[in-house]
Parts: sequence; structure tokens; C-alpha cells
Amino acid sequence: MMHMSKRDLSKEILYSGVKSIIDLDKQHIHLPQQKLYTLFSVAFNYLLYKSQNEPGHYIIRCEDSSLLEKIIRKAKDDTSRKFMNKMALPRKLKYGNSMFHLDFFHFGSWAKTNEIPKDKIKFALIVKSTNKSPMKSFIEDEENGDAVNLPENYYLESLLSFVPKTITIAFDEQFENTDQLFFDFIKEEPNEKLARGVNIYHDIDLNNS
Repeated sequence: MMHMSKRDLSKEILYSGVKSIIDLDKQHIHLPQQKLYTLFSVAFNYLLYKSQNEPGHYIIRCEDSSLLEKIIRKAKDDTSRKFMNKMALPRKLKYGNSMFHLDFFHFGSWAKTNEIPKDKIKFALIVKSTNKSPMKSFIEDEENGDAVNLPENYYLESLLSFVPKTITIAFDEQFENTDQLFFDFIKEEPNEKLARGVNIYHDIDLNNS
């Protein structure tokens, strides 16, 4: 049974985060800070707010089922945890006058998403873990048997051309055609790295936030 955690965000912080997204008023936003589960709760509450004011189809694209399970357990508000838990199996859920769709960084999960009329899609929330290679860099062309190279960050790039507004949660990443937003209520943690990319602060789980 899910219940409010002592580590949940206060309503004031959630409101402040949602308001910051609204005030930024940018088409494609990147949240680059370390606190993945905090960022998810803020972005998801914005998504709910937007869906009530602008009914339509909303996409939640999560890197994989493992990250989804962590979000269900560790998101920083009860609404996000319960909603994502309900979406996990059907991958589709009606909320008010809007429809929510869940897929992953995998072509096989995009079939139903691709069936949504593009003019009906209002927003997409993309959530990436610290994995540096979340998708294969190529796909097989079934007709010719050739490998087709994918653009970098295809899990996001494939949405930018037709989704009017996106929020991408991805730590230590840079995306073209997006505007970064930093929240003051998130305390930055050290991220010193060795030449090989090994985190000196190995006891810090960047996703455990």
C-alpha cells in the first residue's frame, strides 16, 4: 500500500516547481539536475496541470521498465507514485478529458504511441537514467536488411518535430533545441570524476533522490 513518505516534497515546493516551468514559457525544457525522482514529481504535476487545462494526448517516455519501477517506489509525491503504478501494466490511462500513454526507449514499445494522431498530442515527458547509451545507435531495415543509423538522442529527437511541448529529465546531458531549467530548492551534490569516468563520490546514487 502506498502512502505519503516523510521525504515527499511539500505542496509549496511542488507548486513552486510547477510555477517555474509555467513562467519559463519555453517549448522544450531540459531538467539537468541530479535529483531524478524530485524532478519527476515536479514535471509530472506540471503534466497533470497542463492536461486539465489543455485536454489531449500526453506521452510519458521512460528509459526502461527498471527505471519505471524505481519511479513508482521513489517519486517524491503520492500522486506520481500511484498514477505511474496504475499506468505500468496497461500503459494507457484516461485522466479527466486527457489520455496518457507510457512507452520506453525501445522501438517495440512505440507502436501504440505512433498510432496517436499527431495533432492531438499536447506534451511529452521523457525520463532518462544515468545510462549513457539508452538506445541502440542503429536499427535494421527489414526491407533491405541494412543497418539504419539513428540520430543521437533519438528517444527525444523523434518527438521534437511534432510534439508541441516536452520536458526531458536527464542528468549530465546536453540537448540541442532545448532550454535548461534549474530549481533553487534542489541542492547540488559534488560530481567530480576520474579520467575514466568513475565517480569519486561512489557512495552517492545519483538516481536515489
